[in-house]
Amino acid sequence: MSTSITNEAARWFVVRRPNPRAALRLFCFPYAGGGTPIYRQWPELLPPEYEVYAAQLPGRGNRMREPPYYSFEPMVEALASAVAPHLDRPFAFFGHSMGATIGFELARLLEARGAGLPARLFVSGRRAPQLPRDWEITYNLPEPQFISHVQSLNGTPAEVLEHPELMELMLPLLRADFSVVETYEYRTGPPLGCPITAFGGAEDAEVDREKVAAWREQTSADFNLRIMPGGHFFLSDTPTQAAMLRIIESELRQAART
Repeated sequence: MSTSITNEAARWFVVRRPNPRAALRLFCFPYAGGGTPIYRQWPELLPPEYEVYAAQLPGRGNRMREPPYYSFEPMVEALASAVAPHLDRPFAFFGHSMGATIGFELARLLEARGAGLPARLFVSGRRAPQLPRDWEITYNLPEPQFISHVQSLNGTPAEVLEHPELMELMLPLLRADFSVVETYEYRTGPPLGCPITAFGGAEDAEVDREKVAAWREQTSADFNLRIMPGGHFFLSDTPTQAAMLRIIESELRQAART
């Protein structure tokens, strides 16, 4: 890792292609149960002047022994401390599903503290936070029902679902992340001063186009809605991911010119 990355940031972020002269840092946040492998290819698929920081949250990867978070507030507070030394140049946030809410709440916290705003906030596969809650509480279901619910979401790799030992390892993290998502309480506040791009899946039965488009209310700046082919985990499709990265690159270049 480059000398620009502090020990604390090294705990919180994986930077596969460090660039001390990066023009912009892109901080990426995972969906529930996900980790840094989601963004493994992004440093190679984006221009070298963009330094990708993939968030390594507690309870996964090299932080497997650390207890995961069960609610948003302490997670976002900790992330704000971790990113603070690395906001010395333009930066952007990307998050899918749970990660979208992380990026949004982190941007709100940084703005409230006068620490700056991302050049652009990219939210993906997530309903706008101000919409009325329409989900069931599942994180505390008995194990058979919880596993069945996880399977129905089609986001956990088959090699995990088909091996009881791997599922046993993953269940505490999945329950924690589902708790984070399902107990989230949106607090009314002014719209962000940074532009937002919202990605949605054309076949996403969980988050339809209207729910994604409602992110427009969360910015006083520019807003773009991008509907991609696929269901809720459209991010995992290689061609779709490549198309998303072309959009991200284009919109970051546009932000740099304004």
